[in-house]
Amino acid sequence: MIRRRLLLLLLLASASQAFAQQAEPSILTLDRIFSSPEFVSQVLGPVRWIDGGAGYTRLEPSATLKNGADIVRYDSETGRREVLVAAERFIPKGTSTPLAIENYNWSPNKKLLLIFTNSQRVWRQRTRGDYWVLNLDSGNLIKLGGDAKPSTLMFAKFSPDSTRVGCVRENNIYVEALADNRITRLTDDGSRTIINGTFDWVYEEELDLRDGWRWSPDGNHIAYWQLDSAGVRDFNLINNTDSLYPIITPIPYPKAGETNSASRIGIVAAQGGTTKWLDVPGDPRNHYIARMDWAESSDEVVLQQLNRLQNTNLVMLGDIRTGGVRTILSEHDDAWVDIHGDEIVWLNGGRRFLWVSERDGWRHAYVVSRDGTMVKLVTPAAFDVISVQSIDETGGWLYYYASPENATQRYLYRAAMDGSGKQERLTPANQPGTHSYNIAPRAGCAFHTYSAFGKPPRTELVRLPGHASLRSMVENAAVIEKVSKLKRGPSEFFRVDIGGGIQLDGWMIKPPDFDPSKKYPVLFHVYGEPAGQTVLDAWGSNNYLWHVMLSQRGYIIMSVDNRGTPSPRGRAWRKIVYRQIGVLASQEQAAAAKAIIARWKFVDAARIGIWGWSGGGSMTLNMMFRYPEIYKTGMSVAPVANQRYYDTIYQERYMGLPQQNAEDYKRGSPITFADKLQGNLLLVHGTGDDNVHYQNTEALINALVAANKPFTLMSYPNRTHSISEGPNTMRHLFELLTRYLEQNLPAGPR
Repeated sequence: MIRRRLLLLLLLASASQAFAQQAEPSILTLDRIFSSPEFVSQVLGPVRWIDGGAGYTRLEPSATLKNGADIVRYDSETGRREVLVAAERFIPKGTSTPLAIENYNWSPNKKLLLIFTNSQRVWRQRTRGDYWVLNLDSGNLIKLGGDAKPSTLMFAKFSPDSTRVGCVRENNIYVEALADNRITRLTDDGSRTIINGTFDWVYEEELDLRDGWRWSPDGNHIAYWQLDSAGVRDFNLINNTDSLYPIITPIPYPKAGETNSASRIGIVAAQGGTTKWLDVPGDPRNHYIARMDWAESSDEVVLQQLNRLQNTNLVMLGDIRTGGVRTILSEHDDAWVDIHGDEIVWLNGGRRFLWVSERDGWRHAYVVSRDGTMVKLVTPAAFDVISVQSIDETGGWLYYYASPENATQRYLYRAAMDGSGKQERLTPANQPGTHSYNIAPRAGCAFHTYSAFGKPPRTELVRLPGHASLRSMVENAAVIEKVSKLKRGPSEFFRVDIGGGIQLDGWMIKPPDFDPSKKYPVLFHVYGEPAGQTVLDAWGSNNYLWHVMLSQRGYIIMSVDNRGTPSPRGRAWRKIVYRQIGVLASQEQAAAAKAIIARWKFVDAARIGIWGWSGGGSMTLNMMFRYPEIYKTGMSVAPVANQRYYDTIYQERYMGLPQQNAEDYKRGSPITFADKLQGNLLLVHGTGDDNVHYQNTEALINALVAANKPFTLMSYPNRTHSISEGPNTMRHLFELLTRYLEQNLPAGPR
């Protein structure tokens, strides 16, 4: 009885302590981070500039209709507010519930509103749904698509004359006349393998292409991509949890060295008829049409064609009547050529266009004549243009992001379009961190979002170029206050010298009660591949909060970016990694860890851990297998274990073709070195991962078993690459990571 009572008292004390800790605003818990909304930052939401930037519209909750949203117009300068479209106008006939508006667009004549709702996810984004058109004069609210199934329309757009809407529906392109809702199907061969106006898995994932069709400026024609995935082998996703027998979902997925979809560009009259195919040279299965749009003309389209190795990009103009094409610009790199968003912007009425290139060793902006004979440098300074944001052709300015002194930050710059004068930083000097801008058409003002490491984002409307604040848009005051109350140790950015004149960027979070005379375990967060940086002076959301939570429990958290990550430190820095994915990054991460151990005596060399997701999961495996003398515990989430198992566009861009350099693929893949594992390894993967297939982890399991190496495995049934589907999944995942870390890399100073 006494023993039972004592146990009860202990349990009550433990529960009370846990509750007190949870209630303590300075202490982070997994529940606070992953099971509550208290740290969720608000975002501006869909805003639209109107009247050349003199005003803007945004969605706001209705004051008169429950669950409704008004579209409100604001004057940019004065802030004068006007309800432009009340929520009551979004109620379909025969119902009492307003549409749940997810996005909206104004017609060119501003008399119609296109509304997107009831969306469904397609791979990464919710691009399939229902579209409605509201006539602002008559009040008519009409659902588009006729007898289309719910949530099957994609990428609907008004015609330039505002009389029609085009869209993609089940891999075909349709045009609907708004006067009588007559629907014309422009393509009729859409199927599982013939894809019109949108893209297959690999084009979407690796070339960031989703919307695959364009109205001509005069509205008479439509240009579109067609992909033929026949011949691309299926990868079968197996869902064992949602029915009595497995559900098999085949996805055409070209793995490195395998057959791609064939792609081509067609032009069809908007009223219907036969498609005219552009005569683009080269095998369509061994080239990619990475970008396409109308060339500031209704007679020509401009396209960018990459070869299979992705080291040559040809800019071509295509004649819509003859189908003939001519190359006007060629870009080549000994490694790979990057496609920089949609940064072909036509100037001078179509006589010139903006181009971004690394041809001189930096990512710079150029102005190119329509025939390609004149190429003029616009940003001659010795630093990278990270990305182009806007062009004020009337004023003669190019606006872009750059950060010459600090590769972990992002600022707004502008340069004269004629290449004269210095590059001018517009972001204030007293706001170190990361900045993004949504610039008005005439560049008179912009929505400015600012965050920094440990500082949640805030958004304001600013006047350009002076950057004076006109008004706050999103304060995030509650989140900022909660973060400010957290018990946090010192955090700092640093550079670590790994020899040979190479210094890598890194950051560190120390425990709140840090004592430099003691030794602490270090957990490295890693990515290390060309698709992303981890060392950024920006708000890190839940990852940052989890790292702070771990620091509160006695860990030092660090991250280092090796060469080969997309840091704005010049072409050579980024492309040194060519054909060395998994090799060079591993060497530099290990060298950085050794230098850090030698530099700071408070780092416990016997307690070094590492974790990462996707490419970071692969890097975690590489570090655990290649450098077991350094890393004692690793947590690898959704890793590519064998580079042959990943897709063509990504893997071949950085590694070349496996048929030509199989040895590079082998030495770059962590599975090759699985028998070298010595430390504690946790593998985590979603079995429904359409991106990095669970096959990677299963193959690695076999290799580890064959080498008689112990490890821990957690598979999440039917979860995708984000491992976020289903109730409590993310919370469960990070509890698993936390528990494994604490059990295998003891926390606290020694």
